[in-house]
Amino acid sequence: MKLSAVIITFNEEQNIRRCLDSVQAVADEIVVVDSFSQDKTPDICKEYNVKFVQQAFLGYVEQKNFANAQASYDWILSLDADEALSEKLTNEILLLKKQDFLGADAFSMPRLTNYLGKWIRHTDWYPDRKIRLFNRKIALWQGDNIHEQVIVNSFKPQIIKLQGDILHYSYYSIQQHIAQFNHFTTIMAETLVKNGKKAPLYKLFVNPLWKFFYSYILRLGFLDGYYGFVVCAISAFATFSKYLKIRELSKIRKKK
Repeated sequence: MKLSAVIITFNEEQNIRRCLDSVQAVADEIVVVDSFSQDKTPDICKEYNVKFVQQAFLGYVEQKNFANAQASYDWILSLDADEALSEKLTNEILLLKKQDFLGADAFSMPRLTNYLGKWIRHTDWYPDRKIRLFNRKIALWQGDNIHEQVIVNSFKPQIIKLQGDILHYSYYSIQQHIAQFNHFTTIMAETLVKNGKKAPLYKLFVNPLWKFFYSYILRLGFLDGYYGFVVCAISAFATFSKYLKIRELSKIRKKK
């Protein structure tokens, strides 16, 4: 069975080489859809045997479905540029190809995040299981903006869990983390307000506290030490920020 590795990029010179190196052993074809990067991403991609396509960003769901459509083969391995395959996951995929993917529709795998050089093995960041290997004939990306996910359109979808990790190299500084959650919470708030979502005052207090308690205590974030605390604290503040922005945008929309 043939497999296409599909990656979307924008200014990913810091990550893309690692991602491309990791799929060499499993991919019969590598497709990169780039949103007109202004760094060295295109130059690095051209060092590899990849199908390189440039497309203005359409939104996360639309861009990833567009990228899948550029692939030659129906079986898709979809990765973000800041992700890579672990050795265990690589070996699992190689075996699946020999077994014709076991007649399954899709496969999910845990995602292990590297945060400022430390692997976060607890909190709600792990196992963070994702469907990233699938048959595009019956599966596609769906969702709103940053909450995209692969949906298998089958009456009884056969989704098999793999054990090897996707390695996610998330942030290289706390400043980068804060800047990104600020950007993402704005997108989330705008989408939710557009869909009629409201943010009662109590959610500004209850939801961030629950987020921290769930991630740090119930999901054992404290076992990840200092950075486990940082991850949980920033996640809680991001929750607070999201509901605060929903309230403010709702007021602006109401006035208009």
